[in-house]
Amino acid sequence: MLVTDIDEESGRTIAAEIESEFLPLDVRSSSAVAELITQVIKQYGQLDVMINNAGIANKHMVKTADHSLDDWDQVLAVNQSGVFYCMKYALRQMIQQGHGNIVNVASLAGLKASGRNLAYSASKFAVVGMTKSAALEYAAKNIRINCVCPGYTQSALLEKVFQADPFMRDKLLRYIPMRRYGHAEEIAEAILWLASDKTSFMTGQALGLDGGLSL
Repeated sequence: MLVTDIDEESGRTIAAEIESEFLPLDVRSSSAVAELITQVIKQYGQLDVMINNAGIANKHMVKTADHSLDDWDQVLAVNQSGVFYCMKYALRQMIQQGHGNIVNVASLAGLKASGRNLAYSASKFAVVGMTKSAALEYAAKNIRINCVCPGYTQSALLEKVFQADPFMRDKLLRYIPMRRYGHAEEIAEAILWLASDKTSFMTGQALGLDGGLSL
């Protein structure tokens, strides 16, 4: 198992917790992603499962006309292009070895409208679309591709929202039928399920994990 992250300190901490190897990676660089896949194959011989979880949010929650160009460029570079690069080079290896499984992390914002959040919303809709398109293309190659779409989950990204507007913590809860935020462990369990042989006949799906919010 291999953990990658642009944040080396956090990445190494997580890798140590799960007794895994760590390598730094900036998913915005296609060449860096390609090199990572090459290293994985040299060391492990094959690539069975790839989980694309890198993601950032807008710095400024504003309407479309006021959306900053920098926010647009940065968010799409990580959330959309980063997923594309990782799928592109992982798929080349998976085709060659005759099997593979990719799990992308999208968002509820990739399934329904999300105001004042254009770049993030656009990028997550893209992840859902890329997941479905690639799944269709490679289903006959014994390669499965699915994605998870978490709702509001306790995380660093959500904490940034609360820091910007403390009233949002209670406000958002009112929209969640379960009346609580998700936990990272719950999302991880869904990812592990999709990455396992228990979902061997499942591909191209966007699995919602939102406490009923989409209802």
